[in-house]
Amino acid sequence: MNATIPDLTGKIAVVTGATGGMGQFIAADLVRAGAHMVTVARDPARADALRARIGSPAASRLDVIAGDLSRRADIVAAAKTIVDRYDQIHILINNAGAHFSEHRVSADGIEMHIALDYLAAYGLTTLLDVPLRRGHARVVNVASDTLNDTRQIKLAGKPRPATLDLSGIGDLADLNPAAGFAPFEAYARAKLMTVTAGYALARDLAADGVTINALHPGIVATDIIDDLVPPLLRPVGTLIRRGMLTPAEGATSATRLATDPEIAALTGRYFNRDKESTTPPVSHDLTTQQRLLILSKAHFAC
Repeated sequence: MNATIPDLTGKIAVVTGATGGMGQFIAADLVRAGAHMVTVARDPARADALRARIGSPAASRLDVIAGDLSRRADIVAAAKTIVDRYDQIHILINNAGAHFSEHRVSADGIEMHIALDYLAAYGLTTLLDVPLRRGHARVVNVASDTLNDTRQIKLAGKPRPATLDLSGIGDLADLNPAAGFAPFEAYARAKLMTVTAGYALARDLAADGVTINALHPGIVATDIIDDLVPPLLRPVGTLIRRGMLTPAEGATSATRLATDPEIAALTGRYFNRDKESTTPPVSHDLTTQQRLLILSKAHFAC
């Protein structure tokens, strides 16, 4: 058990992306602190590995729901299963994410960064609305500080924040098109969308004691890093990874934001590890926030 996590006996925690990378450490720490853990996994074999990491008898408090979080139907089905099984949810950590080096679209025709890095978090947060409100839940969206600077090599010049222009956008399928596709910028835009929607949802849920905050956990040596390292630096990739946080170290920032009693009342914030930080002005633009919510709601109404 992570000594910094309070006793979570009787609490229900939902964590996505819990079968690999940083997510398995988040899940294991919460379960060992007493929480009953729910996760959505595309690959049952990886869920077995998570159970082994947690160890018995704590692994008996792990509930694995089959599903691919890049697919709208699977998100809806997983949320329904969770709502049917659990009256309250106390913690939701939207940790699932990936970087795609080539343009790909989901089964629903949505660019994959938007589908997995944004819509999975938005979908679960909104579809689990009732149990989240009942549990006065703490929601943590794992983002990336690439939203503040999309340059892969930051040796000179000013930061180049991710952009989000929704004017003229009638469907989320219009975002991150194949023409002019830049993988790193597409990834950063999806993370910016998660933070932007989170600010709006935080205001809506605050009346019922639900908090929503976003987190950049630091530069963590996970599989995503292999894709994010620029080609020129890949020959020294092993050395670069040695200077990064381990997945276990990255997990501590997420579990702290989800459980620390001293920050329980904070909502609508963005943290770079344990320090509150800022996000691009567009993320605070009310018109952009509302347009994004309208487009996202329409996606799940299809």
